[in-house]
Amino acid sequence: MLPGMVNLPGMNASPIRCLVSAGPTREYFDPVRFLSNPSSGKMGYAIAEAARQAGWQVDLVSGPVALADPPGVNVTRVETGQEMYDALAPLFATCDVLVMTAAIMDYRPAEKAPQKVKKDQLDMSVRMEPVMDVLKTLAQRKRPGQYIVGFAAETNDLETYARGKLLKKKCDLIVGNYIGRAGTGFQSDQNTVFLFAPNQPARQLGPASKVEIARELVRLIGEGRGTKADSGE
Repeated sequence: MLPGMVNLPGMNASPIRCLVSAGPTREYFDPVRFLSNPSSGKMGYAIAEAARQAGWQVDLVSGPVALADPPGVNVTRVETGQEMYDALAPLFATCDVLVMTAAIMDYRPAEKAPQKVKKDQLDMSVRMEPVMDVLKTLAQRKRPGQYIVGFAAETNDLETYARGKLLKKKCDLIVGNYIGRAGTGFQSDQNTVFLFAPNQPARQLGPASKVEIARELVRLIGEGRGTKADSGE
């Protein structure tokens, strides 16, 4: 258990509707080749399970991962960034909390071949186009009282990028972590994360298991959402 980790009074009685995205997305060149990233989905799945254990109603929209559905969680599986948005958008309209852990690809091939391209026909130069910024697009429809948590994975200058994302994407909290460091990040069961909230100093959680970090994040989200409601935001 993380230091200072306690159950939030009345948390189990709160009918909080929580929407979580997790895992990678894939953007296809042809039916068998695609661009993706090494996200395992472990952090998002752990958050979904921790939120359900806290008594929240949880929807999980997941990219392709090798993980079982968390018990008691409504799971929708998708592949592409557009599919991720299409699944999240109607659920976002009624959720109280959005936790965007998914590692959505930023670019996709401008054209997808309808059939597998043979090796001797592959073009070494592929024209790319941007994928919709799912978090930013959803946040433009943010309702009063909704609480949005974004994630930022960086190789350097984490706080600079995380705080920029906090403002640009209208988040209440950014959870940041460094990638490329041993024992943390995408495929690991362990992590060290840094929390960035408006007008507050950065806070570190971990090193600890992703399950422990998820439980503490759920507690802090519930606490932060309550504070936001009390202030009338």
